[in-house]
Amino acid sequence: MRTEASVTVPNEAEQKLGHAPIPRLAASLALPAVIAQTANALYTIVDRLFISHIPGTGSLAMTAVGVCFPVALVLSAVAALIGMGGAPLASIELGRGNFKRAERLLGTCTATLIVASIVLIVVFEVIKEPVLIAFGASPETLGYASSFIGTYLLGTLFVQLALGLNPFVSAQGKAGVAMGATLIGALSSIGLDPLFIFTLNLGVRGAAIANVIAQALSALWICYFLMSGRSGIRLRPTLIRFDRLLVPALALGLSPFIQQITESVINVVFNSSLQHYGGDKYVGAMTIIASLEQLVFIFSSGISQGVQPIIGYNYGARNFTRVRKAYHIVFVANVVVTSAASGICILMPGTFAALFTSDPTITGIVVRMLPLFMCGFGVFGLQNAVQCVFVGIGQAKPSLFLALWRKIILLVPLALILPHFLGVTGVFAAEPLSDVTSALTAVLLFRHVTRKLIPSENRWRSSASLARL
Repeated sequence: MRTEASVTVPNEAEQKLGHAPIPRLAASLALPAVIAQTANALYTIVDRLFISHIPGTGSLAMTAVGVCFPVALVLSAVAALIGMGGAPLASIELGRGNFKRAERLLGTCTATLIVASIVLIVVFEVIKEPVLIAFGASPETLGYASSFIGTYLLGTLFVQLALGLNPFVSAQGKAGVAMGATLIGALSSIGLDPLFIFTLNLGVRGAAIANVIAQALSALWICYFLMSGRSGIRLRPTLIRFDRLLVPALALGLSPFIQQITESVINVVFNSSLQHYGGDKYVGAMTIIASLEQLVFIFSSGISQGVQPIIGYNYGARNFTRVRKAYHIVFVANVVVTSAASGICILMPGTFAALFTSDPTITGIVVRMLPLFMCGFGVFGLQNAVQCVFVGIGQAKPSLFLALWRKIILLVPLALILPHFLGVTGVFAAEPLSDVTSALTAVLLFRHVTRKLIPSENRWRSSASLARL
């Protein structure tokens, strides 16, 4: 029987985390995570693609959905705060053999996700229109934005459960199951979007309805799996309650929360500055550019989420050699993938713009500004890799600092100051300056932190020998 203090025989997935060759294991976990991240991004990107082709009003409607994006980011950020804080700790506990403690983490995070859903619905329903105006909605786009987000909020519980519980599936090394849950939602959204938007003629509200149904299907699948015998840690109704373990989970989850909530802040700053210096056309162009950036980021994020359980499990098991091998892989893969993906965007801006709009003015803005906006994104893979390691080994403070450093300390001031000197171009130039500076900072901090927490092989073996004397 599994108890909190006892060490039991790990299941097959956990055995792989601790013993399978790192490169092959990393690939087997990262590939499904990348596919899942890609599918998750389709929720917003496919919406924009379909909405942009609504006859007569497509460009305005797409711009309106871009204005709503920060609200959707807030919902996903709360899910990340809870789920991506609790799941790495559960992975560490699995490495230690503390299965009951891992299940308590799952139960208390589930209870928190449910309560957070209720609070978010109430708050945003009350302040919906003022928030949309603050986020950059103009009189022409406010109606579309209000229609979309009002419907989208009805599915908040499904969003929280789908995004907040899926990391607990990945934490067990079951990346294929996590990928399947996300694909269920994404493919459902792709299938339902044209039905609700065009066939039923519901426009932007139809896109939101398709999103809600898709997220519900994904959430139901994840809950079913976690409550079944196939899951290494079970979602037990008796453990869905608040527990003192919530505090360290939220502390660790602050980093991914800040990453996503500041993405919402950045969207607001970008949209407001672009509305002031350029107008709706520039906001629409930024919606396209942000969609492409999101596509590039999901490759980096998927690699990190795939490798993170390996780091967490082996750090808990004090197998530091495997931890080092895993983070070397995540560093190289992140830089190579983000450089290649952003390079493709830089070389083919017109091709990507044409997928979203037929407006020549918006297309021209994307062609001019996308190469500038993305030119520093390749090195950003370094920061994402560093944060993956910090979260994987349970280090909340340095991970939180990096999240705040890139977005709040660097990017927000740059996006507000540079337009005074460079005009609307300054908004787009703020991104690469922030990316390069934060990547260099992340590498220096990584060297400082890991020198203390992940000892070299010789030093670790020496310490272990002394402990046995």
